Amino acid sequence: MAVGNASSVKEFILLGLTQKPEFQLPLFFLFLGIYVVSVLGNLGLIILIVLNPHLHTPMYYFLFNLSFIDFCYSSVTIPKMLMGFLKQNIISYYECMTQLFFFAFFVIDECYILTAMAYDRFAAICRPLLYQITMSYRVCHLMMMGVYVMGFVCAMAHTGCMISLTFCDGNIINHYMCDIPPLLKLSCSSTSINELVVFIVVGVNVIIPSLTLFVSYTLILSNILSMPSTEGRSKAFSTCGSHVISVSFFFGAAAFMYFKPHSASVDEDKVSTIFYTIVGPMLNPFIYSIRNKDVHIALRKTLKKNIFT
Repeated sequence: MAVGNASSVKEFILLGLTQKPEFQLPLFFLFLGIYVVSVLGNLGLIILIVLNPHLHTPMYYFLFNLSFIDFCYSSVTIPKMLMGFLKQNIISYYECMTQLFFFAFFVIDECYILTAMAYDRFAAICRPLLYQITMSYRVCHLMMMGVYVMGFVCAMAHTGCMISLTFCDGNIINHYMCDIPPLLKLSCSSTSINELVVFIVVGVNVIIPSLTLFVSYTLILSNILSMPSTEGRSKAFSTCGSHVISVSFFFGAAAFMYFKPHSASVDEDKVSTIFYTIVGPMLNPFIYSIRNKDVHIALRKTLKKNIFT
């Protein structure tokens, strides 16, 4: 197999979302607004969790890491995307591979942090008496270490296989970022190994978390329905509802992107990618905060403390 250094292509041109000039400026301001909201929402939630000791629990430990991942995740793709609305978006070969690595790293981290959060809710609702032992700080730290290790290993697999390809003449990527499918289309060497790696890695990182989520929430739902108290059921549904929305949004868009028929258009690829790389990280802070009384209390305390000091 040819090595990446044999490629004659030293830079790529990202076509972005659209080539229609009349849409460039409106889309620039739209996605700039989305990015600002995403950054403020995720950083705000991170700061709120750090400053309020009563949020130093396993649930908010995972939410802290989710917000960190979402902040990094959106920062990998949106700034470069915004440049494409204002001028020809050129990215060097090494910048492209770097973006691909961090994109794969954070998207896989997102899969497993959502899975860890589902297990946390399972432990809290189905095994409340053992919760402190089941979700001790040591266990939480080990779970988060596993999340980041999985992200690193899978991102290295994708990026290593991509670097091994040769890019001869074509350097126009019909996308707003260096994603795997459009890059494979440009390669002038065999991509069979890359396609196998994509199939295995994506399959593992979608099927295993999905099965874990399904089993966790089946047991949670069974436990909730058996609760004698209406108030208890309502509280349990409330704590799980936000996570179910976030999980459905992320895995639904990701599954559509990677398991759709090959005949699907490039525009469909771009739209589905937007949902789980840009819209999801923006919505998550609000999904987990709007109906969360603990976050509301923490926000009021933090604002009062800053106003009166």
